Amino acid sequence: MEVLDRGDAEFHFVDPDDFREYVRDRKNRNWEDKLMDESEAVKKFVSDGDYLAYDFSSLTRGPQSLIREIIRQRKKYLWICAKFTLLESVLLAGAGCIDKIDVGFLGFGPYIARKVQNGEVKVYDWSNGSITYRLIAGAMGVPFIPARDLLGTDTFKKSGAMAVKDPFTGKPVALLPALNPDVAIIHVQEADIYGNARVYGPTVATLETAMASKKVIISAERIVETIEFRKEPNMTIIPYYLVDAVVHAPFGAYPGGTQGYYEMDSEHYLMLSSIREEEDMQRYLEEYIYSVDSHEEFLEKRVGMKKLKELIKKAQILEGYR
Repeated sequence: MEVLDRGDAEFHFVDPDDFREYVRDRKNRNWEDKLMDESEAVKKFVSDGDYLAYDFSSLTRGPQSLIREIIRQRKKYLWICAKFTLLESVLLAGAGCIDKIDVGFLGFGPYIARKVQNGEVKVYDWSNGSITYRLIAGAMGVPFIPARDLLGTDTFKKSGAMAVKDPFTGKPVALLPALNPDVAIIHVQEADIYGNARVYGPTVATLETAMASKKVIISAERIVETIEFRKEPNMTIIPYYLVDAVVHAPFGAYPGGTQGYYEMDSEHYLMLSSIREEEDMQRYLEEYIYSVDSHEEFLEKRVGMKKLKELIKKAQILEGYR
């Protein structure tokens, strides 16, 4: 194919054959109990220098308890996939956990802007759509996927995409490199101890993110019996053999919400989004993450049952989410 143009960004890429070999040799397909706390899961499956992907955002069903644990363990040199992301990238940057971000939608505000402008964090431009396409390609086991996304934009120039002449139509088409993260963290409404998981409500690329990733950590609002999955197998979004660890994390998306369970804490969210200075960020990290040892302690000492009950009451739409 004739190459017409290409972006100038660095991009994370794993040879599809290497990924297939990893899955074949290292993914466990046995029915084994994978339930563990977030500390063990992050310690075991998230390493310094990993490429990290997560499903959904800090507003809705984001894996916030796992993000906080990554910060608590002071992981370093992470490259993150910021797809439909908001405050996760800001907190991870403030904690010094990340040095590269693939941007689909980046957390806003002057704090993260200053980190980027100062060169402390490198950003590579994509879009929510193109990153999703890349994960789909990674899940399919192909090296790239063709799309019209990014063509004719400045985003293309700052991405790792390539424009070629379509051999069928002769028109330009973008080729997006497959994305196979080292680890994915995904929050769900229900899971069993083996890793089967259900997601109710909006999704973006939940299954594809899990399929494309070498390691997968699931956090769940509820742990249910496996018989429930067997009763309605069509409701299983992520099958057990893709998952490496299961964490029981009620209110695991806080301060965001989870459909059918609780709404987001808008006051906490506004406090986070108003952080401008380094001392404010470090004060927040110390009070809400470093000074507590677990998600449970965070909920008990920094949020409180009264607030959690209020958020449960605000979850007006329950039908179809359980």
